[in-house]
Amino acid sequence: MKSIVINHRAEKEKEGTYYTVPFEVPENVEALTVTYKYNKITQGITGHRKDANIIDLGIMDCDGRFIGWSGSARESVTVGEFSSTKGYFSKPIKSGTWNIIVGAYKICGDFTDIEYTIEFQEKKSRFYFGDLHIHTVASDGQYTAYEIAEKAKKIGLDFVATADHNNYSENFSLPKVDDLTFIPAVEWTHYKGHMNFFGVKAPFENSFIANSHEEMKNLIDKARGRGAVVSVNHPKCTVCPYLWEDEETFDMMEIWNGPMRNVNMNGIKWWTELLSKGRKIPAVGGSDYHRTKSPVKLGNPVNAVYSPSRSAEDLLESIKKGHLYITSSVNGAKLFLKCGSFIMGDTVVSDKSYADLTVGAKNFGTAKIILVTSLKERELTVKDGTCSVTVDRKEKFAYVKTIKNIFGKPMVTAITNPIYLK
Repeated sequence: MKSIVINHRAEKEKEGTYYTVPFEVPENVEALTVTYKYNKITQGITGHRKDANIIDLGIMDCDGRFIGWSGSARESVTVGEFSSTKGYFSKPIKSGTWNIIVGAYKICGDFTDIEYTIEFQEKKSRFYFGDLHIHTVASDGQYTAYEIAEKAKKIGLDFVATADHNNYSENFSLPKVDDLTFIPAVEWTHYKGHMNFFGVKAPFENSFIANSHEEMKNLIDKARGRGAVVSVNHPKCTVCPYLWEDEETFDMMEIWNGPMRNVNMNGIKWWTELLSKGRKIPAVGGSDYHRTKSPVKLGNPVNAVYSPSRSAEDLLESIKKGHLYITSSVNGAKLFLKCGSFIMGDTVVSDKSYADLTVGAKNFGTAKIILVTSLKERELTVKDGTCSVTVDRKEKFAYVKTIKNIFGKPMVTAITNPIYLK
């Protein structure tokens, strides 16, 4: 984290006035924190003795806009795009000349010296954890979107998608909650299968009705035209499976829905078959959470998305690229797969007939680490959280999963998206 220190002397003649002290904000900053200290002198019970120094604090951005004011109530304040100290606007941090607003309320003697420290949190890709399939009271869920947000933050989620059945009215009033991103979504709930439409508030031009293959294609094409990303949900569910005879209607596949069980294992198998046919299709997971008294739990599973920021746009773009793995919870097994600078979801371009992959795996307990390609599966030995493996390009793709016996059956506890081998 970069930082600068500004030493400023507030003269007695400035007492009772407001003025500014400039500071430079560099490029590529996600949030900034201003901390200041000065000799306050021991104050009385009321905190406002005449011989006490009192310096107030506020911030203006590089466009001269007022960002916030905390008086002398706080010694440190933060401004960021996704959360800020109370009393300060959350906003993208533009580079340029910003200003500290100095409120020289009380100055004892001829002057008082103030030290301002400004720390800059740089933008950089990191893993963000989120649940992409949640229902609210807008359909058949138990909780409001705000209540979902509170629950999500308690279990450590960074983003959620509330995808109500055929209903997008809630997308126009999603709550703004510090450090939690809402990705707008709708679950298109049809008798021939369910699909999530991500990224737009109103994916349907009019209604959700489609009674033929042609009407279904038309509805999805129009939703895509509005910017929607389409994911087929729980395709091998025994109650509401995907029954359309079309494998091209969706952009992504929800291979893990709710607790890991046979229907999810069958979904993973179908996804792998599509990959073997040459289809590049990102895999995602979602809890399908509705209510508390249920085996379905919020954040089981979660998507660990490698994204340059927690904005809905950046997260969804990273999800579309397959830059993620799916795991049982925020505290579940952690996986990573890369080949040089290429990561999960990328296509490795090289003249070599092979590819050297690096597999990262932590917190997987007694589970086995399995590398899956179009030709075979092999068990890996991971030491100190990592291992290397070479694959032939004829194997088309490679992904990693952790397998553990649950009630006597091998079940996935975490799974990455593939690296594709061109």
